[in-house]
Amino acid sequence: MSTLLEVSGVSVTFDGFRAINNLSFQIGKAEMRAIIGPNGAGKTTFMDIVTGKTRPDEGRVIWGDKSVSLLKMSEAQIARAGVGRKFQRPTVFEDQSVFDNLLLALKKDRNPFSVLFYKRGPSDTEKVHTLAEQIGLTDHLPRKSGELSHGQKQWLEIGMLLAQEPQLLLVDEPAAGMTPEEREHTTSILVEAAKTRAVVVVEHDMEFVRRLNCKVTVLHEGSVLAEGSLDHVTSNQEVIDVYLGR
Repeated sequence: MSTLLEVSGVSVTFDGFRAINNLSFQIGKAEMRAIIGPNGAGKTTFMDIVTGKTRPDEGRVIWGDKSVSLLKMSEAQIARAGVGRKFQRPTVFEDQSVFDNLLLALKKDRNPFSVLFYKRGPSDTEKVHTLAEQIGLTDHLPRKSGELSHGQKQWLEIGMLLAQEPQLLLVDEPAAGMTPEEREHTTSILVEAAKTRAVVVVEHDMEFVRRLNCKVTVLHEGSVLAEGSLDHVTSNQEVIDVYLGR
């Protein structure tokens, strides 16, 4: 399996607190990975480092076939290189329709000249409808996004990220606040997405993680504590001790 992202020996300290401690992690080009761990384990900081929001004190973050360093790139450059991130709270343009949200998110040349003279073509409309089908919102395309349920807004934001054609999708607690039916649909969206790109899901809901049926990485105190199937890591005594607070 070809490696898409490799994090090696990364550490970062905030005001004397080591949030990430000699962390190493890698993921392939078409792979699903779940990251779990107690609060303060370093899950969010890990994603901040990969997306350029936080700079580590030491270590390497290597990206893609050309093995470029993400640490030398800005947040915007990292996003353009193919790293997409979804935060826990959905962020959509609530006064705009679902169609327009997806249209605005399509991967395009964003220089001022191109934006000024942009005219929607048939291919753009086709891409929007394809995305809407992928996330299950075809029947809601004319609706204002603010009218959607919480789960539907989550799906729309995932669709907006997919519109950018990322090679790596980082998703933070997608199941939070969803009904069982919405969680099931979210699982399907993410599993399908992972067939053509890397998807990393940070999640506390173990039943949701089980449905993803993927390799699991357990973080604790900024380091990898265990990796493997969910059954494997949850039977690990060190993991049990961490979650039971022993």
